[in-house]
Amino acid sequence: MYEGAIQDLVDELGRLPGIGPKSAQRLTFHLLAQEEDEVQSLINALQAVKRLVKTCEVCGNVTETEVCSICSDPRRDQGVICVVEAAQDIQALERTRVFRGRYHVLGGAIDPLSGIGPDQLRIRQLYSRLSDSGITEVILATNPTIEGEATATYIARLLAPLEVTVSRLASGLPVGGDLEYADEVTLGRALEGRRQV
Repeated sequence: MYEGAIQDLVDELGRLPGIGPKSAQRLTFHLLAQEEDEVQSLINALQAVKRLVKTCEVCGNVTETEVCSICSDPRRDQGVICVVEAAQDIQALERTRVFRGRYHVLGGAIDPLSGIGPDQLRIRQLYSRLSDSGITEVILATNPTIEGEATATYIARLLAPLEVTVSRLASGLPVGGDLEYADEVTLGRALEGRRQV
């Protein structure tokens, strides 16, 4: 344990996701070794992101404008919406360069143990988007966790009466993976989701 400002910074950095006590300590001492202008640049970037970044009025993605660049892009397929849990998921899907539709960010997943139900997510906004426009397909791209599966099931049931195709991302084996190391659920889903070649 350190004292004063050093320990305060270690504690604050340790509250960040994915940063444990050792990483927080390393980051603290890295910042101590930096020139003041470099640390000030980090401070300015943190302040700017809190001041400038908001959520897109349409999809819930992070943006500095009222409507994000994806929602405002006329080249995107307006008939397909991919539903994700968090804005970071959009970037993962965009890196594939395969999906050319639009997105909808839920802001999490249904998790009763943490007190998160459908009303705490952006499910109502998704339903509104579907009733107001010519959406033909909704792709459920929630995480393959218990909470993500529960969220996908809930949304699929909610959308069943609408005239919209509801699909789920396929799940299976990673490229370059070995069968012997795959867990039973992943291997089972790979078998169930097999396709003809």
